[in-house]
Amino acid sequence: MDTTARPTFRTAAPEDAPALVALIESAYRGESSRAGWTTEADLLEGRRTDPEGVLAVITQPDSRMVAVESDGELVACCQLEHRGEHAYFGMFAVRPTLQGAGLGKVVIAEAERFAVEEWGVAEMHMTVISLRADLIAWYVRRGYARTGRMSPFPYGDERFGRATRDDLEFELLTKKLG
Repeated sequence: MDTTARPTFRTAAPEDAPALVALIESAYRGESSRAGWTTEADLLEGRRTDPEGVLAVITQPDSRMVAVESDGELVACCQLEHRGEHAYFGMFAVRPTLQGAGLGKVVIAEAERFAVEEWGVAEMHMTVISLRADLIAWYVRRGYARTGRMSPFPYGDERFGRATRDDLEFELLTKKLG
């Protein structure tokens, strides 16, 4: 991939689900995820998502799965959901070998632009595993604020992986937009 090429953004279609699942898995789980810095491989085993979960995002109203391509290759993705006054940002993945080169900043900026221009929302929300200090710090540098509001990790629901520790929870991060 030409790292100087401007990525293109499009709404994912149902036929993109297998490639999106593979990208998300590669960024967070297993040995391939260790090529980047967003790996959760030391916290969780198993899968991060599945085709059904990705298809639900693609097909549900007020939801958008964004496919990011460069030179015709899928290099990143994210989920956006319109939730009233705010949008939810999730399923964010950048190909591990491209992490740290600025692509993530471009993707999150585009997601924020879309949420404001298309949905008119004033705020973006996301949840991050609270132990992921490096990832939370990256979002804070992008203008997100830690809220201290925690929600439980879905222990026992293998759709989200098998935890290797018993102290996982999600913290809500928010950012004022516009």
